[in-house]
Amino acid sequence: MKKVLKIIGIVGLILLGLFVIGFILLKILGNRPAVPTDYQQTVQTGGAIEKKYMENGPYEVSLYESAVLQEFGKFLIYYPTALETDSEKYPVIVLCNGSGTPLSKYPAVARHLASWGFLVIGTEENYSWNAFGAEMCLRYLERLDSMEEEHSMEEAQSVEKARSSEEEHSNKKADDKAYLFYKKVDFDNVGVVGHSQGGVGVMNAITDTAHKDFYKAAVSLSPTNKELAHNLFWDYDASLINIPILLISGEGGGDDWVVTGEQLRDIYDDIPSAKLMMRRRNAAHNEVLYSANGYVTAWFLWLLQGDEYAAGAFTGDQPEIQDNSLYQDQHQDLP
Repeated sequence: MKKVLKIIGIVGLILLGLFVIGFILLKILGNRPAVPTDYQQTVQTGGAIEKKYMENGPYEVSLYESAVLQEFGKFLIYYPTALETDSEKYPVIVLCNGSGTPLSKYPAVARHLASWGFLVIGTEENYSWNAFGAEMCLRYLERLDSMEEEHSMEEAQSVEKARSSEEEHSNKKADDKAYLFYKKVDFDNVGVVGHSQGGVGVMNAITDTAHKDFYKAAVSLSPTNKELAHNLFWDYDASLINIPILLISGEGGGDDWVVTGEQLRDIYDDIPSAKLMMRRRNAAHNEVLYSANGYVTAWFLWLLQGDEYAAGAFTGDQPEIQDNSLYQDQHQDLP
């Protein structure tokens, strides 16, 4: 009997050890970034324009965070540090997260876009298909942009009074920093990009939200195919899109498991507005979030900042994307 109990005890300890190891591994994997911090150096590019915009832009970047009583926890804004001292307005890029991929898991992408002169805003949202987070991001930017200067003075006085409490002072300073965005948001040039479930969020943001008419350009990366989206109650209607949109999916192992080449073409055919689609060769579904970021950046620079060199990737007599061997199934209907 004692021998049996001893064996049971040993088995119990082994199971407990396996449970602890599994828990630690899950924590490690859960905290692992969705995008490598060095992806700009490791991802191959196939053209001069793609290469240029895969690199960081001329702006240093800062981060502003604000907690909010919503399920997505907080807003995160990556912005050119120059905004703190100049009087310029900056165009906006809203981020729609993929499934279980809050912005804190891919800050490298947000920083990259901000380095090219954009206000890049997102949340910690895990489910973005209905574009609720994107809608709230624009509402929040409207609030920051319209804050009155006299309120800033009152806030600064409150900060001064709070010096006796280090924690309170820290919170007040964070609140005061929000006034940096007063009259700095260019609502005439707003774009949106999202990956996977977030790709669905992009299409719903520009067709089915109160602020849908704010958007001027969009990028949907490996959007969930129509049948799967319908089965998951993530419906969208690409036939309602009326702004230029770039669709990019992967081709890792032959196809992108969330949206095959045929399924991406099906979405493309539904869109009546200016559009472009292509598939990145040898890119797994999750890699599409960052592997085509050179062209994502160029797309927004062209349509939101009027960068004619960036436009050469997609337009003209010989667009670069048509000669880039890293991509296939390029189809476009652009002015």
